[in-house]
Amino acid sequence: MAKISYAVKIESNIIKMIKAFCLAHGIKQGFFVEKALREQLAREELAEDLLDFKNLRSQEAAAVDFSEYLRKRAG
Repeated sequence: MAKISYAVKIESNIIKMIKAFCLAHGIKQGFFVEKALREQLAREELAEDLLDFKNLRSQEAAAVDFSEYLRKRAG
């Protein structure tokens, strides 16, 4: 996958912590930040899914089996 630059402003103390952590653990800062962003996106998506699940739980009794839905849709 092609990589591009993405500039954001970050507090200087966080940058210092990232640099120190990456240096101590022998990893590249870009890899570390990209991994952190991926993990946070996954957590946010999970939180949204859980909220949807909670909000739609009351409609579960009215749900139709998927195979039945496909059968009705086909004709």
